[in-house]
Amino acid sequence: MNQARFLKTTALRAPQAGNAVVRVLLLVIVLAIAAAIVWAGITYLQFTRTPLAVRSPGQTLEIAKGEGFNGIVKQLRDEQLSNAPPLLWRALAWRLGVASKLHAGEYALAPGMTPTVLLENMAAGRVLHRRVTLVDGWTFAQVRQALQQAPRLAHQLDGLSDAQVMAKLGAPGQSPEGEFMPDTYDYVLGMSDLDILARAHKAMQTFLAQEWAERDKSIWIQQPYQALILASLVEKETAVPSELPRIAGVFERRLKLGMKLDTDPSVIFGMGAAYTGKIHKVDLETDTPYNTYVRAGLPPTPIALPSRAAIHAVLHPAAGDALYFVAKGDGTHEFSATLAEQNAAVKKYILGKKRQ
Repeated sequence: MNQARFLKTTALRAPQAGNAVVRVLLLVIVLAIAAAIVWAGITYLQFTRTPLAVRSPGQTLEIAKGEGFNGIVKQLRDEQLSNAPPLLWRALAWRLGVASKLHAGEYALAPGMTPTVLLENMAAGRVLHRRVTLVDGWTFAQVRQALQQAPRLAHQLDGLSDAQVMAKLGAPGQSPEGEFMPDTYDYVLGMSDLDILARAHKAMQTFLAQEWAERDKSIWIQQPYQALILASLVEKETAVPSELPRIAGVFERRLKLGMKLDTDPSVIFGMGAAYTGKIHKVDLETDTPYNTYVRAGLPPTPIALPSRAAIHAVLHPAAGDALYFVAKGDGTHEFSATLAEQNAAVKKYILGKKRQ
């Protein structure tokens, strides 16, 4: 009887012991999974908050068109910006909802930037914007040089003549001088120097048309292009904005009276490479299409980029009786109504300083 009871008791305890072992194993597995989840969470948070390995201010990241998510992560690892495994990048992109929304382009990298900020910037297309400035009074040669030196700007002008450039801009046969609005232009990776010129050309045409429609109808010039030419002369004569309308007034009165404009900047432009920093008497007597001491009226083309203020000035010249002006040497000019007054001013500001 006791033996039977023992066997029965043993049979009941065996399943209970087995269940306990299973429960322990399940507990161990659950704890391991929980630990793995905690570890993964900590690793993920650490990844999202750890700055990229940006080596210097001004460093950038270029993502080519058509590059997929895996390729972007590989590039980040190849450029040693991050050694995090692709799974972490994928998890972050999934949480942000941007895995399929990353834009190509050039992105600015700053010390302290995290993976989260980088992916958000790429998803929003916050590409790096650079700038190039076309300066008032520049010749087209100077414009081309500035565009050539602009960093990360594609060069489509290389090997093209000025005439070919204008043809590509839809203005065949047109001189490029003065045809582009001096201003600062933003650009991004993938844009070209021709894109900048197209914007500058359109800006100039738009502004000139607007100003021409509101011009003083009594002025001598009869065509918008003449305004562009005259504005370029005015632009080169002074760097003082308040003098622009006064100089425009002098040229306006001279043109109406049939007097030659006698403007040195035009002569210099006509001399081209022969100009070495000084104008001599022989230069003033040498006939070129741009020598306004020899030829009456306007030169055939602008000689530089005129500013908005210069264009406005020639279309709204200042009233007065001055027909002459001479540089004082401080950036401003002395204006005179008669030749006698002009000669006295030249003696005072030019000849007097030479003697000194």
